[in-house]
Amino acid sequence: MIKKIITTCLGLLLGLALFGVGLIAIAILVTYPKLPSLDTLQHYKPKMPLTIYSSDGQVIGVYGEQRREFTKIGDFPKVLKNAVIAAEDKRFYDHWGVDVWGVARAAIGNVMAGGVQSGASTITQQVAKNFYLSSERSFTRKFNEALLAYKIEQSLSKDKILELYFNQIYLGQRAYGFASAAQIYFNKNVNELTLAEAAMLAGLPKAPSAYNPIVNPERAKLRQAYILNNMLEEGMITLQQRDQALKEELHYERFVQNIDQSALYVAEMVRQELFEKYGEDAYTQGFKVYTTVDTAHQRVATEALRKVLRNFDRGSSYRGAENYIDLSKSDNVEETVSQYLSTLYTVDKMIPAVVLEASRKGVQIQLPSGRKVTLNSHALGFAARAVNNEKMGDDRIRRGSVIRVKGSGDTFTVVQEPLLQGALVSLDAKTGAVRALVGGYDYHSKTFNRATQAMRQPGSTFKPFVYSAALAKGMTASTMINDAPISLPGKGANGKAWNPKNSDGRYSGYITLRQALTASKNMVSIRILMSIGIGYAQQYIQRFGFKPSEIPASLSMALGTGETTPLRIAEGYSVFANGGYKVSAHVIDKIYDSQGRLRAQMQPLVAGENAPQAIDPRNAYIMYKIMQDVVRVGTARGAAALGRADIAGKTGTTNDNKDAWFVGFNPSVVTAVYIGFDKPRSMGRAGYGGTIAVPVWVEYMRFALKGTSVKPMKAPEGVVSNGGEVYMRERMTTSSDLALDNSGVAPRPAQSARRAVPNENRRRAESGNAPAREELDETPVLPSNTGNNNKQQLDSLF
Repeated sequence: MIKKIITTCLGLLLGLALFGVGLIAIAILVTYPKLPSLDTLQHYKPKMPLTIYSSDGQVIGVYGEQRREFTKIGDFPKVLKNAVIAAEDKRFYDHWGVDVWGVARAAIGNVMAGGVQSGASTITQQVAKNFYLSSERSFTRKFNEALLAYKIEQSLSKDKILELYFNQIYLGQRAYGFASAAQIYFNKNVNELTLAEAAMLAGLPKAPSAYNPIVNPERAKLRQAYILNNMLEEGMITLQQRDQALKEELHYERFVQNIDQSALYVAEMVRQELFEKYGEDAYTQGFKVYTTVDTAHQRVATEALRKVLRNFDRGSSYRGAENYIDLSKSDNVEETVSQYLSTLYTVDKMIPAVVLEASRKGVQIQLPSGRKVTLNSHALGFAARAVNNEKMGDDRIRRGSVIRVKGSGDTFTVVQEPLLQGALVSLDAKTGAVRALVGGYDYHSKTFNRATQAMRQPGSTFKPFVYSAALAKGMTASTMINDAPISLPGKGANGKAWNPKNSDGRYSGYITLRQALTASKNMVSIRILMSIGIGYAQQYIQRFGFKPSEIPASLSMALGTGETTPLRIAEGYSVFANGGYKVSAHVIDKIYDSQGRLRAQMQPLVAGENAPQAIDPRNAYIMYKIMQDVVRVGTARGAAALGRADIAGKTGTTNDNKDAWFVGFNPSVVTAVYIGFDKPRSMGRAGYGGTIAVPVWVEYMRFALKGTSVKPMKAPEGVVSNGGEVYMRERMTTSSDLALDNSGVAPRPAQSARRAVPNENRRRAESGNAPAREELDETPVLPSNTGNNNKQQLDSLF
């Protein structure tokens, strides 16, 4: 009877086993064909950040959530491979994707626990999960994982599987893969890791947060010891090596990407351009973009602009704290402040700091280094009145305020970034390649790029385009035009008369077109535009790259009342510099993929080769010669400090000195400088282009042109010289070399007009000593017919 019962039970068990095997077989037959393709693994493309470089190979920007460096398995050190295998999968090189003994052990544990509490995932199974499956704890997911692991083992080599694992696994601190983790935790290349460091990193895959050695050092140390013991058991290391590794004191040094801070505006321009082209893939494909800018040029340009902005702000009152963080709810104030300060940057030696205590006796601050410093009233200086000053509202200095200090040792003083802003953009005149671009004082404070995004009135820097149109219409550099007051009934605001003026109230009578641009005469510019016609000028000026919306359809165009960017102005002046060709500004030179293969290379328009002819080369040459006088004896005489005979340019200052410009060039380089407040207001007497913009230009161009020979522009064919003046041999018309009266009508030929110039005015004009001060039209100008805001049109420019 007992024998029969035993036989029956064994039969039932065998039947159940066969039934179970059958079910498993059916499940495998049904599931296996539905498993995902392994194309993702066979053609592995890890998510790698976008990295942007200067032309000299310096990193100027890194964008992307995942910090990863793809490394071939042969380049990982043996000590790390052994540590990971000892930690995650001792029989990795022996099993077929699933560790059967490990699964049996885990299954028994799960049955005893009444649910899925632990697995026995091999490295291959972890690869399957990381690439294709969720982290759900269920028998179905584990079953699919096992089948997929088997499929992977049949398709890929063990080393390829290990390579995928080593590069894909998340290890905390935004580090993906062990190469990235070596940098993030120890600031080392992965092949420099010691046994102790390798064992510490090998403990992270199981639980990146729980075993993070920075956050949980005790738990991480226990995990490290477990791994070292496993390595000893497997014969990977000796007892002595294990003991030495356990005793080794690890030094954690958070990796900080060395990004050149002088080219952040350029990096952002590149990021935007790649995002427009590739979308989110721009941040995951590992693109390496090389730009046209040089870091040495960037640093000089940045310092030149900052120096002028600092000097202007010197003597200003304290405007208040730049930010505030609430420390009242913090359990660990020191740690909270340290984490916050780690997100800020020292700019122009101005160190960010957080106020811990603020009273009449002084202010205690914490620096990014963690050091605490007490500032007395002397150290507070002009900021002393802001301490707990309720009248200043949120800008007052109080506990939690973020301020800036400068100094070292025990001596620090409160400082502040200037409110005045500016931009500099320098182009290769023949190709449009950006040599340097600075979009403001501090990118971290305001990412707004004034070189490319600030639509501001260009003032008299716009006049050369109108003068070029006049030359194309038939005028010459010696055309005589009346610099006298003008009144146009019904052309002003609200239908009143328009009475533009030269700001100093002085007028020179009949002077040449050359002398008028040199002294930047408003009246002459208006009469020139009246003569050639607004419509013609609008069409012609678009040849320089300006949009119709940037050119007002009124006589105020002659004074530069449109709105444009410093970059567009620089592009326009490159036409004069390169002999009349339209080139396009660009900052991207080459794009490589993550494997170092060239994906794209800029093929720029080059003056004299494939760039379109925008204006007559003779026109460009004559304008160059005229603008050389602006530097030699005109409003930009400060630029002559370079001591070069090939420099030309034009200053510009808007009404009430709200904006100051200088665009200077030689046949190789064009550099535009803009200075002004983000919310336009007067800069006062210092706010002339020749006073505040020219010094920035000179400091940068002294470096940019250092070591280059002086090569003035060569006269093109069809230009003749007569009495020191240059002319086009073939004239487009013969009727426009005229002197114009107040109404814009030409009553007499230029030769008779020359005799009408008063002796004093003629002497000053012919000697080049015409008034050099920039003329500002302080009266309302003609409202635009383009529908633009009339209030903006009333800010007439010089």
